[in-house]
Amino acid sequence: MLEVMIHGMLLAFGLILPLGAQNIFLFNQGAMQPKFIYAFPAWITAALCDTLLILLAVFGVSAIVLQFEWLRITMMSVGVLFLSYMAWSIWRSEPPQDVQGYSMPMKKQMLFAASVSLLNPHAILDTIGVIGSSALAYTGAAQWYFAISCIVVSWCFFLALVILGAIFKKLQLPRYAFVIMNKLSAIFIVFTAIYLVTTLFA
Repeated sequence: MLEVMIHGMLLAFGLILPLGAQNIFLFNQGAMQPKFIYAFPAWITAALCDTLLILLAVFGVSAIVLQFEWLRITMMSVGVLFLSYMAWSIWRSEPPQDVQGYSMPMKKQMLFAASVSLLNPHAILDTIGVIGSSALAYTGAAQWYFAISCIVVSWCFFLALVILGAIFKKLQLPRYAFVIMNKLSAIFIVFTAIYLVTTLFA
């Protein structure tokens, strides 16, 4: 089960690492709020939305696909292609010149966090298209370990973004740091695609 957990953690980390609307928003709330705990509504809402998407992907899509071998192979093949394209696009992507955010009250934080999580096509593609297809390699308890590993990474990473925002409140995060994060993310995704290929022909 350790291999399953490591797979889930690396996959989730690789998908969540690139700079996007969700990550920028959480980082900004940590940086803009008077105290970092005031950004917790945004963190909890985003994490809950990710948890919902992950559970639907792992136990919804995979449960249907497992009934049809041809569909399983097709989805896993599409997942490999999507991972390859994602790694290539992330590797070549350029981070923004600056990061801007807004200090929001609790209700607005929750609404905005939910919108950038559930209405973000990239988030849906990541969970359904990548995490869901990767979960097809496992059954039973292994699927739970895989899903929980992805969820733990999501909660921890979002909290880390809020804390980082608070830490760098009075400092300017160098732009090259975002370049490094994107490169690392692309590498993680490439290794995940390779692993998925090995399970496809196992």
